[in-house]
Amino acid sequence: MMRRLYFHRDSERGVKGTYEWLADELGELGEALKGDDREATEKEFADVIAWLASLANITGIDLESAAIEKYSGKCPKCQQSPCQCTF
Repeated sequence: MMRRLYFHRDSERGVKGTYEWLADELGELGEALKGDDREATEKEFADVIAWLASLANITGIDLESAAIEKYSGKCPKCQQSPCQCTF
């Protein structure tokens, strides 16, 4: 969906510009998490996902496939589900 909606515009912005938008959205999410407005926080989560997907699209990365391949239902470090890593 993000590719269909925004690929042309985000491609013109380029990787650097799109990454900067993602970074801004992460900052906005951080601010929303400090408050108690659930609706605003949900919207910021959605914005972060949208910008991350756009960045993946313009770099030629299939974000869904990359996530599934790395995590495949278990922790990539300890290979357990749920994760049993000690920190």
